[in-house]
Amino acid sequence: MGGVQIVTATLALIISVVAVVLVARTVVAMVRIIKLGQPDPSRLLDKGVRLKTMLRETLLHTRMLRWTVVGAAHWFVFVAFGSLLFTLIEAYGEVVSPTFEIPIIGEWTIYGLVMEAIAALGLISILVLIGIRLRTVRSARNRFAGSTMWQAYYVEWTIFAIIACVFLIRGFKVATDHFPYPTWATPISHAVGAILPASLAAISITAFIKIAVSMAWFIVIALNMTMGVAWHRFAAFFNIFFKRQADGGQALGALKPMVNSEGAPLDFEEADPDKDLFGVGKVEDFTWKGLLDFSTCTECGRCQSQCPAWNTGKPLSPKLLIMSLRDHAYAKAPYLLAAGELTDGSDPKLAGVNVLAMAESERPLIGGAAEMGVIDPDVLWSCTTCGACVEQCPVDIEHVDHIVDMRRYQVMIESSFPAEAGVMLRNLENKGNPWGAAPNTREDWTKGLDFEVPKVADGAEFEYLFWVGCAGAFEDRAKKTTRAVATLLNEAGVSFAILGNNETCTGDPARRIGNEFVFQMLAQQNVETLKEAGVLKIVASCPHCFNTLGNEYTQLGLEVEVVHHTELLAHLVKTGKLTPVKQLDGGLTYHDPCYLGRHNRVFTPPREVLGAALGAGGDVIEMPRNSERSFCCGAGGARMWMEERIGKRINVERTEEAVATGAKTIAVGCPFCSTMITDGVNATGNGESVEVVDVATVLLRSLDK
Repeated sequence: MGGVQIVTATLALIISVVAVVLVARTVVAMVRIIKLGQPDPSRLLDKGVRLKTMLRETLLHTRMLRWTVVGAAHWFVFVAFGSLLFTLIEAYGEVVSPTFEIPIIGEWTIYGLVMEAIAALGLISILVLIGIRLRTVRSARNRFAGSTMWQAYYVEWTIFAIIACVFLIRGFKVATDHFPYPTWATPISHAVGAILPASLAAISITAFIKIAVSMAWFIVIALNMTMGVAWHRFAAFFNIFFKRQADGGQALGALKPMVNSEGAPLDFEEADPDKDLFGVGKVEDFTWKGLLDFSTCTECGRCQSQCPAWNTGKPLSPKLLIMSLRDHAYAKAPYLLAAGELTDGSDPKLAGVNVLAMAESERPLIGGAAEMGVIDPDVLWSCTTCGACVEQCPVDIEHVDHIVDMRRYQVMIESSFPAEAGVMLRNLENKGNPWGAAPNTREDWTKGLDFEVPKVADGAEFEYLFWVGCAGAFEDRAKKTTRAVATLLNEAGVSFAILGNNETCTGDPARRIGNEFVFQMLAQQNVETLKEAGVLKIVASCPHCFNTLGNEYTQLGLEVEVVHHTELLAHLVKTGKLTPVKQLDGGLTYHDPCYLGRHNRVFTPPREVLGAALGAGGDVIEMPRNSERSFCCGAGGARMWMEERIGKRINVERTEEAVATGAKTIAVGCPFCSTMITDGVNATGNGESVEVVDVATVLLRSLDK
C-alpha cells in the first residue's frame, strides 16, 4: 500500500467512524422524541398488510408517480441511492488498493452493466429534479415557498457528486487498464476513461472523495434532526408502514375518533379530565405517529400546491404547518425529555435544560404573533378539510387529522373559535340542524310532489332509507335536489322511505369544527333511530352525510350499507330502470365534491349518470383540476358557517375554473357545493348564462316526462 493509499484509507476510516457515531446518536435521539407522543395502538394492527402497502408505495412509487416526470426521476434516484451502496463498498477497498473489486460479483459483466445503467439514469434524474426545482422556485405557483432550500440543494448536489465520482473512478480504472467490464456493457465509463490520465493514485483519491462526500452528508443530517428532505429517505418507510389505512387505501373517510388514555374511543360520560386528552393543546399531545409525520416531511410542497386555502391567499400551508410543528417539537424536546426523567417532581428548569428548549416549552401551540404561538389561529381555521394535502403527500402525512385534533382542544377546552360558528353549534344542539330551522318542518319538501313519499314512522317497508340531510330538508336550492332524487327513485320503482321529522343532523359540521361532544350527541341519537328502524341500506344525497353515516357511525357500532345518490342512479341507468332520452344543450362540466371524491373515491358514477344524460352527442367537459385533484368549493370543515375574510374566496376561484370551460351547466353532487358555486356564479357575473344543478336534476330533465 503506497503513501497515497495510507493517507486516504486513514482519513476515510476517521470520517466514517465520526459519521456512524453521530448518526447512531441522532437516530436514538429522534426515536426518543417520537416516543414522547401519545399511544396509538391502532397503528400496530395488520402488520402483514402494512408491510405489503409499504413495499408497494416505496418500491413502486405508486404515489410519487402521480407527478409523472418528477415521480419517474425520483424513482431512479431512489434506486440509485440504494443500489450504489455497492460502489461505496468498492470505494472503501479502492482507498487501500486502486485495483480492488467486490469479491465474487465484482468482475461479472452483468454487475458492471447494471451499476452503469443505474448510475447513468440516477445522474440524469437528479439533474432533472434540480432543473425542476430551479424552474419551480421562479414560478408564480412555487410549491417550495417556505421550504429550507439550502438543505434540498445540498442533498441533490451530494447525490450528483457521488454518482460523478462513480464514473470518475471507473474512468481512471479504464485509463490504467484495470477495468474488468467490456465497452458494450459500460460505454460511459469507457468514454470517461478515454479522456483521463492513467493514474492509480487518482483512483484512491477519487474513492476517498466519494467516501468523504457521503460521510459528510451523514454528518450534516446527524447535526440537523429536522432536515426532513434528507431524513425522509429513512423515516418514510416507517411513516408509510404506520399510515391510517393499513391496506394502502387513499380515501380519507372517517376522522380519527377521540380516544381515552387506553386508546379506546372516548365516552364523554366516563371521561377522566385528569387522564384523557380533549384534542391537542401541546405538541406532546399528538400521538407518536403525529410526531413521526412531522419528522418525515420532505418539504416538497405538493400539499401546498393543491391546498385551496394557500391558493387563494390564506395563511394556511399544510407544509408550513407541519414544518412549524416539527421545529417546535424538536426544540421543545430537551425540556420534555428532562421532565420525563425527573421522578421527584422537581422543575425541569433546574435540570440544565437549554434556553431554547425552555422558551419553546412556554410557547402556546395556538396563538397569534403577540402570544408567539406555534400555529396562528387564522391558519387553523382556514382549513376546509378537503384532504387535497393528504391525497398528494408522497410520505402519507395526515395533515387533516392533526388540524382537527388542534381544533378540538380550541373548541372544547379553550372555547376559542370563529364567533359565527358558535351560532351553528347552538343550532345543532337546540334544533338538530345548523340553520336553526324548526325540526318539525323536515318533511315540508315533500309537499307538492305527485306521489306520496313513504315514511318509516308510518310503517312503510323499504329497501333503502333515503337520508335527506339538513340542507336537503331546509335549504331551498337543496330541496330541488331532494325532490329530484325522490322522483327518480319513485320512477325507477325503488323501495325507499324517509325518517322525516325523526331525522337530525349527522353531526358532520360539529365534528369538523372540533366539537366532538356535540357530534357524539347527535350521532348516538341517529344510530339509535336507525337501529330501531331496522335500516340496512341508506342512500344519501349529501356527501358529508354519506361520509359520516358510512365511515364514522361505524365507530359508534352502526353497520349499514351507505351509497351516494349518484351511485344508485348510475346503477338504475345501467339496469334500464331509468332511461334518458332528452339531450342537454350548451355543454356541461362536473365539480367533484371533496367528501364524495377524495374522501370516498366516488368519481365514476356521477360521470356515468351525466354521460347518459348527455347522450352520444356530448361529453362532460372536465375542468383542469378534477377527480383526485379537484379544487374545493370552500364549504368543508364547517367553513360553510364561517366568514371568508382573507384572500380570494375559494368558491370564486373554483367557479372561474368551471366557467372557463365554456359549459353552460355546472353539475354538482353536494348541496354545499351547489350553494357555494351558485354564489360564485353570481359573484362573477355569470348568473344569467351559467346554471348550477345537481346530477340528479340533470338526469331528471333528460327523462321523457
